[in-house]
Amino acid sequence: MQKDLVLRESVNSADLINADGQAVVWASKFLGQPLKERVAGIDLMQRLVCLASREKYKIFFLGAKEEIVTKVVETYSQKYSQDIIAGFRNGYFDKNEEEKVAEEIQNSGANILFVAISSPKKEKFLYYNKEKLSKINFVMGVGGSFDVVAGIVKRAPIWMQKTGFEWLYRLMQEPRRMWKRYLIGNSKFIFLVLKERLGV
Repeated sequence: MQKDLVLRESVNSADLINADGQAVVWASKFLGQPLKERVAGIDLMQRLVCLASREKYKIFFLGAKEEIVTKVVETYSQKYSQDIIAGFRNGYFDKNEEEKVAEEIQNSGANILFVAISSPKKEKFLYYNKEKLSKINFVMGVGGSFDVVAGIVKRAPIWMQKTGFEWLYRLMQEPRRMWKRYLIGNSKFIFLVLKERLGV
């Protein structure tokens, strides 16, 4: 977001931004503007799926590999009902297919859209197709949540979630994929937080 203006505008124009990382909560306290708590995307998504079942809302699942998103839909269909499924699609499509994908979602009758595509592609897709997706009541990026629901990735033990070390558990599970994100990304984040604190 520091360098990518479209990504920054996409995030800053969102109606709701939640702290999906414990580091953000720690930083908020360090900077004297404390956030109440971390809201993990997977937890919020699970509760919204439950709400959809209760309130008869329909959900479109977009993202991940075909076999993973299919497994997510099967899991929720069995747990709740097929009635909550408006549609689903894997997250592998080109820029020139985006308009078609957005129209498919818009025409699906979905009230909720969960997007499990990596950043910044996810944010840019939602930003550029905001008007086309305007009928969807609630849109949310859910990161790697589909992998968890499909049983591909395990969540950290509760004590690690509560103490803010879920990231470490993820790093241990997928070191090749996550090391760069945590080592470089977190170092930049710490630098920016210190810079903010010092008023530099």
